[in-house]
This record gives sequence, structure tokens and C-alpha cells, in this order.
Amino acid sequence: MVRVLRGFQGTRRLGLALGLCAMLAACSTTPPARQKSSTGDVQTAPVHPPVVSLANSLLGVPYHYGGSSPRGFDCSGLVYYVYHRAGMPVPRTTTAQRRHATPVALTHIQPGDLLFFKHGYRRVSHVGIYAGRGQFIHAPSSGKRVSYASLDNPYWQQRLVAAGRY
Repeated sequence: MVRVLRGFQGTRRLGLALGLCAMLAACSTTPPARQKSSTGDVQTAPVHPPVVSLANSLLGVPYHYGGSSPRGFDCSGLVYYVYHRAGMPVPRTTTAQRRHATPVALTHIQPGDLLFFKHGYRRVSHVGIYAGRGQFIHAPSSGKRVSYASLDNPYWQQRLVAAGRY
């Protein structure tokens, strides 16, 4: 770097070289997402927490009722597997996952939070992992595969009832 800078003659070129180096250094890392808390303070949140990265690596795995391994997952089995692999043990069932999670207002969800849905039953019957930008990863149902779904989809909007954090 010093050799390169010595090759530049004049302060104008040196300034340009230093500016270019600063820009390259700034672009080499992804800054964390910044969010305002309920008190108005700016907080830094991870862009891709480990659970989202792990869940993303399992896209395409087939749905299997009662499954909790990469051979096949049901919705709570996917959450159970991903969180355990990330070093954060969670219960195995959707109901227990909701009961033990710290509740989060739906307006304050962050990547890695769990989203709980009701499918016409009196209790929560489906769970997914929020990935950010209105998307979540889940094991949808028999015959399908682990995939992304959008919270903008009216089907999921009508059934979303809670969020939780571990």
C-alpha cells in the first residue's frame, strides 16, 4: 500500500488514492441493520443471524410429518433443528415453542424471530423463522419443501397471530 502511494505524485493524486482505499475498505463488510427501539434509540441488529443462515441452507428439504432432521421436516421440527444447531435449544412442538419464547410485538420482529400462525384451530398450529424483509422460512405441508413465504400474502397475513424470540 505504501509503495502504491509513493508512486502517486502530488497531493491531489494522493488524496484520490486514500479516498479510493477508504471506499474499498468500507465496501468490504456489510454493515449491520439499524432499527429504532420503542424508546427511539437506534439499535444494531444482525443482518443474518445464524438461525436464518442455517434455515436458508435447508431450503428444498421435503416436508415430513414429525420430521426434525435434514431427511425431512415438519414446521416445528425445522425450528427445533435449526435452533439446536445454532446452540439455542428450543422445545420440539409449535405450542411449546410459543409458550417458551419471549413475546415480540409483530411490529418489532427481527430476523431469527419465530412467527406463529393459526390454521382454523383454537391453538397455534404452524411456525416459521422470520428472515427479514417480510419473508419467513418454513416447512409448509405434506408434498411441499422447506421454502420462503411472504407476510404480504393474504393467506399468511390472516393467520399470523404472534411472534417470539429466543
